[in-house]
Amino acid sequence: MKATYRDITPASALAACGRARLIDVREPSELAADGYIEGVEHVPLGRVAEAARRWNTDDELVIVCRSGTRSAAAASVLCAMGFHRVSNMAGGMVAYKAAGLPICRA
Repeated sequence: MKATYRDITPASALAACGRARLIDVREPSELAADGYIEGVEHVPLGRVAEAARRWNTDDELVIVCRSGTRSAAAASVLCAMGFHRVSNMAGGMVAYKAAGLPICRA
């Protein structure tokens, strides 16, 4: 059976900090302008497949972007590469901010 990702809420993504790798696939300018989740690893969408070659396919991954669209695309790529514990933060940072969750600024 082919691995698929699951959608999780922003609160669940924040709660996963410490046990999962949070990967933000936005561009650097977006992180600087809009903020980011503390502890996130920044890997722009265009570099996800390359970077993931160095990751353990057993790692728990939570993928983040602005609205949830690019992170869903990245999550699909990761599943196709054999990762099986992949989550997409539904609604992205837009939903995260709307939920009033903490944001870091550079």
